[in-house]
Amino acid sequence: MKKIAIIGTGYVGLVSGAGLSDFGNTVICADIDIEKINLLKNGEIPIYEPGLKEIVQRNVKAGRLSFSRDVSKSIRDCDVVFIAVGTPEGENGTSDLSAVFDVARAIGENLNGYKVICTKSTVPIGTGVRIIEKIKNYSKSEKKFDYISNPEFLREGSAVKDFLWPDRVIIGASNQKAIDMMKDVYRPLYINETPIIQTTIQTAELIKYASNAFLAVKISYINEIANICDEIGADVHVVSKAMGIDGRISPKFLHPGPGFGGSCFPKDTKALISTAEMLGLNLKVVSGAIEANQSQKSRMVKKLMDLMNNDVSEKKIALLGLAFKAQTDDVRESPAIDMIDALLKNGAVVNAYDPESNANMKKKFNDLNVFDSWEEAVKDADCVAIMTEWNEFRGLDLAKLKELVKSPVILDTRNILSNADLESHGFKYDNVGRK
Repeated sequence: MKKIAIIGTGYVGLVSGAGLSDFGNTVICADIDIEKINLLKNGEIPIYEPGLKEIVQRNVKAGRLSFSRDVSKSIRDCDVVFIAVGTPEGENGTSDLSAVFDVARAIGENLNGYKVICTKSTVPIGTGVRIIEKIKNYSKSEKKFDYISNPEFLREGSAVKDFLWPDRVIIGASNQKAIDMMKDVYRPLYINETPIIQTTIQTAELIKYASNAFLAVKISYINEIANICDEIGADVHVVSKAMGIDGRISPKFLHPGPGFGGSCFPKDTKALISTAEMLGLNLKVVSGAIEANQSQKSRMVKKLMDLMNNDVSEKKIALLGLAFKAQTDDVRESPAIDMIDALLKNGAVVNAYDPESNANMKKKFNDLNVFDSWEEAVKDADCVAIMTEWNEFRGLDLAKLKELVKSPVILDTRNILSNADLESHGFKYDNVGRK
């Protein structure tokens, strides 16, 4: 087992650090964000992710996991350095790599012996070469290092499970010594015969983007099929089930809804297109998925406006769910953002409830009214829209809901309610591809 430094304690860094320590490694998670490190040292988790608090507490107690504000010392004290800082969307869809290169500089300045440098952050193809160059440029010694691309495939809401029991592990490296180091880091996965794909650095970088872009395309595709179902009266759930039975297609990510969001798909699809453009290529399929996704978000707004006869001025609209998906507090690129923005611009009063992301969405919209329960949010509402598929919304007491609202009107963008139940309770409703 190795001594590991994880630079960056965001979503990827914290989950990866906790997981690697659970494998038996000694891990220091370092970050320049003093507030975040203080929270972690006090046993508080700055993000919502099921199971993360338990695994962090277990490994802190065992002495395998610790947190530090001293990035330089953390680098010097380890065998393997993981770069796990954010790469937000920059200009023209490119990734902002400033934080990654800041870490590369810190590594170069603190290279005091052989180390393996491993990138977990999602970075454009070719970034590995630039990281290697920067480490060499900032290194004041002749100490050697090896570089590895080890992309993450963590789904928000199930990230702990995804890390401990992954579908595959990608290791992009240029020599066997570095690969052998990573085999030691991921030893439990090798023992369990988890598929380990060893490839070049550039190929590993592309695998990450190719995977996310494909899933985004799949989501946009089934949403467009759902829109056809809306027009002809077909049931998209039956369509997607029949498609998914085909082994060539599989049922995963064939769930229609209000459009994809989050920190990965929107950013990664744009970054892949940007990389292709620099190579003189035009990714028409991925570009189409992005366009279709934005159209889907706009379509949800239109559905609600149609239910309200295109008049929401001074009407009270209740949104149930704000996060881009269930089991997370992440509201980045959430379809709820487009809905809130449109409703406020049209003079509506917007009430909302989400089990975890009220505070995060409130930071984006001062005029948003957030509540601690769905019952409070829907009281006297003229219309209710389900935007996130939290389990507590799946089992809504429709009789109680009808008693609380001013008008029994509901938009189910996640298709989690029964049409028959809505009809039997007298609701005027719409959904996605299930009329």
